Amino acid sequence: MVCGGFTCSKNALCALNVVYMLVGLLLIGVAAWGKGFGIVSSIEIIGGVIAVGVFLLLIAIVGLIGAVSHHQVMLFIYMVVLILIFIFQLVVSCSCLAMNRSQQEHFLNNTWIHLGNVTRKEMEKNLNCCGLLNTTDSKDFKAEFSSCEAECKMKHSQCETCGDKMLNHAGEALKILGGVGLFFSFTEILGVWLAFRYRNQKDPRANPSAFL
Repeated sequence: MVCGGFTCSKNALCALNVVYMLVGLLLIGVAAWGKGFGIVSSIEIIGGVIAVGVFLLLIAIVGLIGAVSHHQVMLFIYMVVLILIFIFQLVVSCSCLAMNRSQQEHFLNNTWIHLGNVTRKEMEKNLNCCGLLNTTDSKDFKAEFSSCEAECKMKHSQCETCGDKMLNHAGEALKILGGVGLFFSFTEILGVWLAFRYRNQKDPRANPSAFL
C-alpha cells in the first residue's frame, strides 16, 4: 500500500533527511580523518569536501524542521534547493559515466596544472610515482621528476608516472562515482515528491476549516 497519509509522509520525509544528515556528517568526518592522518593536507580539497558536507547537513536540517513543524516556506525552499542539486548532480554523474580516456587525460592534466607544489609532492609520495604524463618528454616533466621525492625514485631512480597510475583505475572509479551519484540523485527526486505531497496535506490534528 502506498504511503499517502499525513503521518506516513511526515515520517518518510524525516527519515530521508536523517539519512542526508548522516551522509553530510560522514563527508565532514572523512575529510577530518584524511587531514588528521596526513592522507590529504591540501586546504582546497579538505575545504571542498567539508563545504559539501556542511551544505548537505544544512539542507537536511531545513527539511527536517520543515517536516516536523509542517512549515510551508521551509518545505518550499527545501524542494527548490533539492531540484537544483538534482540537476547539477545528474549532469555530473552522466559526465562521469560518459568520459573516455582522452577526456580523462585532459581533465587530469588541467587538474594537475592547478594543483600546488605541496599537493603534487604529497600525491607523488602517497601514490609512489613521479610527474603526471611523460608523453612529450617536456622540460616541465623533467623538472617535476628531478624534484620528485617518491620512494620509487629513491630506490630505483625510475618511477611510473602518476597519470598512468591514476588512469589505470580512473575508468572504474568514474563508473562507480557516476553510478552512486546517479542513484543518490533519484533519492533527491523522492525527497522533492515527498515534500510536495506532505506540504499539500492537512494536519488531521489541526482545525478542519483551516487551510493546510
